[in-house]
Amino acid sequence: MTLSQDKGEHPKLDTLLSVEQAAERLGTSVRFVRRLVFERRIAYVKLGRHVRINARDLDAFIRAGRVEVGQYPTLRRGA
Repeated sequence: MTLSQDKGEHPKLDTLLSVEQAAERLGTSVRFVRRLVFERRIAYVKLGRHVRINARDLDAFIRAGRVEVGQYPTLRRGA
């Protein structure tokens, strides 16, 4: 969780999404998002027993998975 501050304003916290909100935004199941968290494939914040995902981290995860036109996907070993 990071603070952003505009000129002359109070610092603002970045938006934190619940696992359910992240799943909805990705168009996937809650189970998939929980697996991403468990496998440490996406950054998350623990607030007590609650897991929250920063909206910016979710956007970065989406960008990292983008395959440009004409590119061949790289194969991971063990996949």
